Amino acid sequence: MTIAAYIGAAFAEIAGCFAFWAWLKLGRSPLWLAPGLASLAAFAWLLTLVDSEAAGRAYAAYGGVYIVASLLWLWGVEGVRPDRWDTFGATVCLAGVAIIMFGPRAP
Repeated sequence: MTIAAYIGAAFAEIAGCFAFWAWLKLGRSPLWLAPGLASLAAFAWLLTLVDSEAAGRAYAAYGGVYIVASLLWLWGVEGVRPDRWDTFGATVCLAGVAIIMFGPRAP
């Protein structure tokens, strides 16, 4: 459930932010803001589904997932293929996510 919530949250956040980008940077209609705001609300709700005893830890682990999702958005939506440095950086971030999520915790 955690991975699905993180992936859903990442794409909801990116879509919501992209709506503002499209309005302000690409000259799209302000009507783009309505689905953008709904998407950002869905992002916040999805993060509450993550099973974590601390919000900060859930958000920290989410950051790595967001980075990978952003690069997939870059490639799939914007048509710009990530380069080797993007891929390497995302791999490092996912390693950090694994440490945060699966590292041993004191009882």
